[in-house]
Amino acid sequence: MEERTDLLAEPITGLDEALAAVDAFDRALVGGLLRPRSTQAAELTELAHAVAGTPLAPRVAEAAEKAAAGAAGEDHFVALAAARTALLGSVHDALVTRVEEATGRARGAETAPTPAEQQAGNLLAAARSWLSDLARTGWQGMDHDVVSGSAQVVSAMLPDPSMRRLATLLDGFAAELAASCPGTALERIPARRWADLWSRAMLLTLPGAADVPAAGTATGRLLPLGVDMHEHATAAQAQVHAVFEPADGASPRLVRAGVAVPKPDTVVGAGVWQLLRPHMSLLAAVGEGRSMDIADMPITAEGDLIWSDEHARPGEPADAFATARVALSTAKASATAPLDRHPARIAVPVFLEGYTVRKGEQKHTAPDGRPGDGILTFTVAGQPLAVDTDRIPAAGPLTPDAVAASSACIGLLRWDAGTFGVQPLAVETTVRKKAVAIHAGGWAGGTTDKAGAKAEKAATDAIVVLRERAGRLLRK
Repeated sequence: MEERTDLLAEPITGLDEALAAVDAFDRALVGGLLRPRSTQAAELTELAHAVAGTPLAPRVAEAAEKAAAGAAGEDHFVALAAARTALLGSVHDALVTRVEEATGRARGAETAPTPAEQQAGNLLAAARSWLSDLARTGWQGMDHDVVSGSAQVVSAMLPDPSMRRLATLLDGFAAELAASCPGTALERIPARRWADLWSRAMLLTLPGAADVPAAGTATGRLLPLGVDMHEHATAAQAQVHAVFEPADGASPRLVRAGVAVPKPDTVVGAGVWQLLRPHMSLLAAVGEGRSMDIADMPITAEGDLIWSDEHARPGEPADAFATARVALSTAKASATAPLDRHPARIAVPVFLEGYTVRKGEQKHTAPDGRPGDGILTFTVAGQPLAVDTDRIPAAGPLTPDAVAASSACIGLLRWDAGTFGVQPLAVETTVRKKAVAIHAGGWAGGTTDKAGAKAEKAATDAIVVLRERAGRLLRK
């Protein structure tokens, strides 16, 4: 990758225009489309112009005209959501193509989705009606009465597995909006985020939109690269990125295996691994630096392993940096499903070495409230590449200081705020004149590190207390 890093800094034709049209529609949603102002009409027209010449053009032009007049119906809102999603999908594809050029890595072929069972049309229509009301009200005009309109729909959807994806999205979206009500009191509105959630939910109300390609099976050797941890107050997720070598000798491919669990807000840091480990033996293999042998493991067309410990057993020792140096460049990436084509979802495993590190000014605070670190930049083959140290989890031994002192890095290439950057998953550095590898998921299988062991013990105590309380409540 180092020889082609310059490609990541080159402008992509049409990218800014596509994002400007998306931003214009997002601004229109802020004020609501019940009684649009002239500025909102112009913003809707900008969205329609951006998809002119595509199969969407006639329907989006009509929808923009109706919405600008305050007369949009549900079908019109669906068309506007489709146009916005298509534009972000084109941005995603252009960025991924640029990444492929920079890494020299190919992408797998797309697979047609398999029709799912027929979903309840009345529930989909009810969800679409609520989302349309949100669009008419706008983020500034929303209140608890409007937001609470989703509650009955979500409750009716959740028991149906085929509708759980949409139900979960609506539930989380409504909770986030409710925590921000009333809209008139908001100092800052996350227009892009809420429009993302609104558009995705609107399209998922269409029959067949949630259909996915049929899952296949995978047999061979799994070589972990690193763990991407996501932690929130009430939930945690660990996603292992790995190279999969098929037993039949086919080309290696990039895959992911994830596990997510609910958690009490008192369990933080390294203690989170206690909740995750029982659900995926792969985490222990990552912590021990081992490969995994898998047999007939279900896998989606997008490269996500549907993990089951019954289909896996520990393999031989496997160094992640050896895997990155030898196998990563030849591993194929999987195609992305249409509704998942969004710039925020780009997370491409890369290996970097031979770079220089520059530490810039102090940040104010990290997103989780921790004191900010100096902004890091890797200069790779003469090109600067931002390092996102805010994504380094507290549940591991990797630190911004270790990244700053590193000589090699396994990371995820991401795109944010108009530029590419790298999220470190592991680094090679020197500690006390000795070369060592430090992994963000280094404590996934357990740890003897003092800080990690202390957090594990605190989590154990908290979990015991919570289980005891839960037992008391159930006995009443």
